[in-house]
Amino acid sequence: MKRLATALLVLAIISGCAIGPDYLRPDIPTPGAFINEPEQAAETANTQWWKQFNDPVLDKLIAEALANNKNVKIAAANVEQAAGVLIQVRSPIFPQLNYSGTAERYRNSELAATPIPSTVPNPQNSFQVLGSASWEIDLWGRIRRQTESAQADMLASEFAKRGVVLSLVSSVASSYLQLRGLDEQLRIAKMTLATYAESVRIFDLQYQYGVVSQMNVEQARSQYETAAAQIPTIESSIAQTEYAISVLLGRNPGPVERGKPTTELVLPAVPAGIPSQLLERRPDILQAEQQLVSANAQIGAARALYFPTISLTGYYGTSSGELSDLFKGPSRMWNYGGSITGPIFAGGAIYGQVKQAEAAQQAALLNYQAAIQNAFSDVEKSLVASRKLQEQLKAQQRLVAANREYVRLSKLQYDGGYVPYSTVLQAEQQLFPSELNLAQTHSSVLASIVTIYQATGGGWVVEAEKQAISENTTRK
Repeated sequence: MKRLATALLVLAIISGCAIGPDYLRPDIPTPGAFINEPEQAAETANTQWWKQFNDPVLDKLIAEALANNKNVKIAAANVEQAAGVLIQVRSPIFPQLNYSGTAERYRNSELAATPIPSTVPNPQNSFQVLGSASWEIDLWGRIRRQTESAQADMLASEFAKRGVVLSLVSSVASSYLQLRGLDEQLRIAKMTLATYAESVRIFDLQYQYGVVSQMNVEQARSQYETAAAQIPTIESSIAQTEYAISVLLGRNPGPVERGKPTTELVLPAVPAGIPSQLLERRPDILQAEQQLVSANAQIGAARALYFPTISLTGYYGTSSGELSDLFKGPSRMWNYGGSITGPIFAGGAIYGQVKQAEAAQQAALLNYQAAIQNAFSDVEKSLVASRKLQEQLKAQQRLVAANREYVRLSKLQYDGGYVPYSTVLQAEQQLFPSELNLAQTHSSVLASIVTIYQATGGGWVVEAEKQAISENTTRK
């Protein structure tokens, strides 16, 4: 028996193979370069890019979000849970040691068919202390494959957390830029409303002295009310954006501090990169790959069920009818042995588990491939959107300049009596929405750079994750 146990132990140690396919990263073709990457792209993907806006308030809001956002905390808890699962799954690799102890007093019936001899005490005491050990020899690598799968699941949860950090920083930055764009629209609307109010006042005085008709007054008033109707809409959007940012910051809904206006913010550089780098830094791709690793390992764990399970067991302890004799030599007891169990007929149960694992691996592979293709698409879409928005911004600036000149000239002609007031009204009606669109487009251009950094990922996600961990540790 001792030789058998030794042989099994040596076999378990020297056996380094595990049943099932070893993971190899799939060979997925990647384009050599991004189609829409600008020539002036800079190596900034691994920096804290939001600081390039040069707005300390934005920096502070992102730091607060990393420290307090509930989704980040949930993701961190999921990582801890996955780590606990890994510890549990890999525990059978090591021998399992246990102990037990019993103490009882019992009395047998004296009216039994076989009478109790007078030399046997009745009632009796029984005391027992045992230490036991068991070890499943992972000869076929089932436990190792399960451990490999659990470790991949833990890494996948870690990358999922990085994905949450990536989304959080991008959402805070985008929402803040949108908020500052709405603030600019509100400023324009209120300034325009004040100008229109002055026009209504002047025309009303002129009407009283018979200089203009009531139609001119009502035209001016119509223009004023059009501007006035825009303000509540913009204010509602501002409040909703503030509340959304508050939730991202881990606060109850409320006002959000403002920093620099959009016109004073610095436009960050577009990050340079090549498509193959996405495979190494996009959290969703890394997460999908680890899910593929986990599914691949489960195939080996399922196939190992076809083979026998070999275990070594034993115990050592003492047993006595008297507590005073429990630890004396004659009370010692021990046992050791081995067992082997394996399937003969399982009605397709093991086959079904293998087929499930193989199908899950194929699904994970397709999910990994889809994640890569979606990443390439995200980057290309964000690059072309940013480029076209900047072109739109330049056109919008030219449109506003033209409309302002149109208003100036129409007022000169109206004051000279060459055109009716409707010409001035038409010019101002074109200027006001164009100025609002310019403010919105400007904030969209700034936000488009945020989208590029989100699409390309980068080492900054790791640094932001460290900042989140540091903030949470400090607060604890």
